Amino acid sequence: MATARDVGLVKGLGLIDATTLVVGCMIGSGIFIVAADISRQVNSPGLMLLTWFVTAALTLIAALSYGELAAAMPHAGGQYVYLREAFGPLWGFLYGWTLFLVIQTGTIAAVAVAFAKYTGIFVPWISTQNQLLGHGRVGLNTQQLLAIAMVVLLSWSNTRGIRTGAVVQNVFTFTKTAAILGLIGFGLLLGRNSAAIAANFTNFWQNSGWNFETIRLVGVAMVGALFSADAWNNVTFTAAEVRNPKRNLPLSLAFGVAIVSALYIGCNFVYLYVLPLNAIQHAPEDRVATAAAAQILGPIAVQLMAAAIMISAFGCNNGLILAGARVSYAMAKDGLFFRRAATLDPMRHTPRFALVVQCVWTIILIVSGSYNDLLDYVIFAALLFYILTISALFVLRRTRPDLERPYRAFGYPLLPAAYIAAAAVIEVLLLLYKPSNTWPGLIIVLLGLPVYLFWRRSGEPVTALPKKSN
Repeated sequence: MATARDVGLVKGLGLIDATTLVVGCMIGSGIFIVAADISRQVNSPGLMLLTWFVTAALTLIAALSYGELAAAMPHAGGQYVYLREAFGPLWGFLYGWTLFLVIQTGTIAAVAVAFAKYTGIFVPWISTQNQLLGHGRVGLNTQQLLAIAMVVLLSWSNTRGIRTGAVVQNVFTFTKTAAILGLIGFGLLLGRNSAAIAANFTNFWQNSGWNFETIRLVGVAMVGALFSADAWNNVTFTAAEVRNPKRNLPLSLAFGVAIVSALYIGCNFVYLYVLPLNAIQHAPEDRVATAAAAQILGPIAVQLMAAAIMISAFGCNNGLILAGARVSYAMAKDGLFFRRAATLDPMRHTPRFALVVQCVWTIILIVSGSYNDLLDYVIFAALLFYILTISALFVLRRTRPDLERPYRAFGYPLLPAAYIAAAAVIEVLLLLYKPSNTWPGLIIVLLGLPVYLFWRRSGEPVTALPKKSN
């Protein structure tokens, strides 16, 4: 039951809507390209697939764990609320700060630019070479202009009501899911490449010593896979707008992550079925899916994959934009963000100002060209917040035994603890072997400390959820 902080939001999302939000936010452009970098790092067909299987297992465990928190606290802001309730408002704010500053807006910017980049295959005028303002990395070119237009359009459409956003999400999610199923189906039926099969599956576990080096290779390579499988938690941000959330939120998390995990593993199997590992590692501009489709269907594959990625990117950004603004709205309700962000459009019942602020900051990131560097930096921080949130399960079981839990995390306490341990190992490996991409992420998070003190001084006191859940 919604609390006073959620009054005004409309419960317009059913189970299918919530599931398509999970699937749509997860599937962006990563699955079409990151296999190249992963295969270069592990240099083994078996370890390449193992990376995706481990990613799938960890993501599913996390989703099943989040289901308990989502069902117990179905409020706008989702993960922000869980951290606030378990560890206090500072930790909730640091998550919301990092999400707004980089994780959500940086991802929206990157996906929008990917959309524009692949549109350029059909409209050559859309290119980084066509500079409109400024010069070099900082400026405005036609590719950035289209990316900005996409973000503005989707931000505007999401001010029109939760059902408008849900309809757009459903259409594009079903379409891109069908496209990925088409790639898998055609790959298995028409793409058999005897040379690739012999090269990849005869020596499937090549360069696999099954020692610390193997663990290191897979752990570090998982960054790309984890990023491609990220954003499944966005449905929790919209929890106050989900009908029957105590049932539908856990189910949508489980169904959505399971569907995407199966699609991703299927795609990577097809890559190995169609292309030898060397071709995957050296696919032009890392476009592995395009190279695989070209092997199956010929030259027309370039246009087909470009269209599929455009559809995927458009649907992904719709979900990210819809969900991200709900965290800013929840923070503003706690006096930890611009006060106007706590207001809803009186006619459409949407956090219009939060959507506008998110849109403006995303445009700044697009124009500055800094989003890719920032995203590299915050992968470490994003995984850290996942660890903290799953740790909240253990904390709240102890501190809030009275909290109604219509769904309890599957495999608790073993599976959540296994996730925390495995994710912690990945974090340590990243600190050791990718320090340039980890320490800056921590700095971004820590920069939120003075900002938090500012908001606390100027805003209203943060109030926790009532001790008794309705």
